[in-house]
Formats: sequence, structure tokens, C-alpha cells
Amino acid sequence: MSLPAAVIFDNDGLTLDSEELWTQSEKQLFAAHGIEFNDAHKIALLGNSGPHAATILARELGRPDEEGPALVEEMDRLVYVALEAGCEPMPGAVALLTALADAGVPVALCSNSPRTFVDRAIAAAGVEHFFGTIVTAEDVPHGKPAPDPYLETARRLGVDATGCVALEDSPPGAASAAAAGMTVYVIPSFSEADFAGAEDQIFSSLADPELLAAIGLTAA
Repeated sequence: MSLPAAVIFDNDGLTLDSEELWTQSEKQLFAAHGIEFNDAHKIALLGNSGPHAATILARELGRPDEEGPALVEEMDRLVYVALEAGCEPMPGAVALLTALADAGVPVALCSNSPRTFVDRAIAAAGVEHFFGTIVTAEDVPHGKPAPDPYLETARRLGVDATGCVALEDSPPGAASAAAAGMTVYVIPSFSEADFAGAEDQIFSSLADPELLAAIGLTAA
């Protein structure tokens, strides 16, 4: 099997074990508004940010739509505080990134999180040196699930999007990469999430031997 033109990594819950930081912050935000955070809320918010997150937060917290951006800012402040405790790579992330570098496969990070959070998180996890190309929702007109972030990532890498593999953990991210024409491999960060056919294959972790074979790093 030939290697892909590039492998593009999502950040939270895929490259970094940071999804729990967002969950903590979401729980705190909902509690501050007198609502107990539950799995349905998590599924609604998973992989969303910016305008999408603003709309979802306003709806779930029973607030007017115009308060959505302020709610996102409030949640971002909470997650920056949570990040101060540190952040680790997901199991298999460093080994996979190293194997791709050794094989000469370009990699990039494509995240729906704010750029400041991404920069701080990958530095805290010690993986920033792997990513010369980073695209966040702030870099494009529309974040995930629109294809814009992945198309922009491919453009910056100088490769055809259809030749890329995208690694995702959330339905919006998988939908974004699929809409960009990429092969999408999913490692779910939340077992209840419904990917509804937006993925090409689901794997247990970044260390899954079947994932390495699917990418072309090992024999199938």
C-alpha cells in the first residue's frame, strides 16, 4: 500500500488527551447556569467551536442566541485554567508521529479549538515540534463540520486533499474531512458519538496495528 500525501491530525481527544479539559470546563459552565451537564450535552458540543458552539451553548443553557459568543468566551477562560494543570499526548500519538516523520510523510494539525489553546496545549504535551503546519477555525471562514479547515490545511501543505488521510475523534471533524475529499480514520473519544458514515474506518487508538496498516506504515 502506498503512503498518503499527508496525514492530518485533529487536536483535542485525538492527538492530545485534552477532551477531558473541555468536559471539565463544560461541566463548570453548565453548573454556573444551574444545569447538570450530561452525555447529550457532550455529544452536542463534541468537536464544535466558534459560532457552532455559541449556538449550541445558548440553546442548551436556555439563553438568547446573542449571548452565545459570551458563553463561548466564558468556557474558553475555564479551559485555559484547566490547561494549567498540564496535558498529555494520547496513547500512540508520539509513536505514530515519529513513524510518519521517519517515513517522510508530511503531517499537520487541524483543530476547531482557538489558536491560543492549541499552541499552549501542544507545547504542554511536548509535541509542538512535529507540527510545522497548524490550522484552526480562526484561519478559515467556516470551522468544522465545513470542509474549510481541512482544505486550507492541504493547501498549506501543498498537497491534494484527496490524497490525504485525516485522523479524527468527533462527528463534526469527520464530516469536515470527508467533505474535503479526504480518507477519514476515526478514533472515537466518546463512545456514544454517531459518525453516520462520515468515516472510512474506526480504530481503537492511534497505536492500533490496523490503523498503521491502513495508513501504509506496515503491511496489512
